[in-house]
Amino acid sequence: MITVVKIGGNIVDNPEALARFVRAFAGIGGKKILIHGGGKEATRLSERLDIPTVMIEGRRVTSRETLDVCTMVYAGLVNKRIVSMLQAEGVNAIGLSGADADIIRATRRPAKPVDYGFVGDIALDGVNSSTLASLLDAGLTPVFCAITHDGSATLLNCNADTIAAAVAIAAARIEPTTLTYCFEQPGVMADITRSDSLIKEITPTLYAALKADGTINKGMIPKLDNAFRAIGAGVEKVVIKHADNLANETGTTLSPDE
Repeated sequence: MITVVKIGGNIVDNPEALARFVRAFAGIGGKKILIHGGGKEATRLSERLDIPTVMIEGRRVTSRETLDVCTMVYAGLVNKRIVSMLQAEGVNAIGLSGADADIIRATRRPAKPVDYGFVGDIALDGVNSSTLASLLDAGLTPVFCAITHDGSATLLNCNADTIAAAVAIAAARIEPTTLTYCFEQPGVMADITRSDSLIKEITPTLYAALKADGTINKGMIPKLDNAFRAIGAGVEKVVIKHADNLANETGTTLSPDE
């Protein structure tokens, strides 16, 4: 069994929450893989360098200057910080971008209808599962940031949720795989203002209904789109939960229609 876990930027930005998560992740037995977002470090560094941050519908536009900042922060500072924390917990982690060992390739997103700059999209077969298997068989725990490449010397900024789904799909070609998205909520909520409104299970049919009535909207949609794509491509189970509940049987479980 391979366990793939993705943590969001809000966890990365909170030292105490990140430390709790790393301890819980270290306690997972067997083969495991971690994917992390970038948090607000890139925005802060951009401000210090007088590089404007441009967002369209909550998504970062990655100019060449912004790509440089994101690469420094995501593949450097944040990635190595997490790797060092895992080493302190006895996990022999290795920090990776998609360019390392050519393990993840992406294609630059078309400029129309919206030009997001140096942003990449990953195909279903974009992750090299044989290289991933070699790392896991060597006893290493891969830690992926959200930077990858196109195979022609261009780095690309990718959505970390998408990378998590693609890595989980590749892992499922090796062994049975589960994918967990950890963020700052208990799971998918029917009402974000009510802590008792957790939706415990979502199928594709229910997902379509919840999108149609607006219960699920904004940033949760791409997360769930990626999750159901992973299930459709062989991942056994996807769970969305609070990072503090990584070791607990809580959260929202996504499963196929029966």
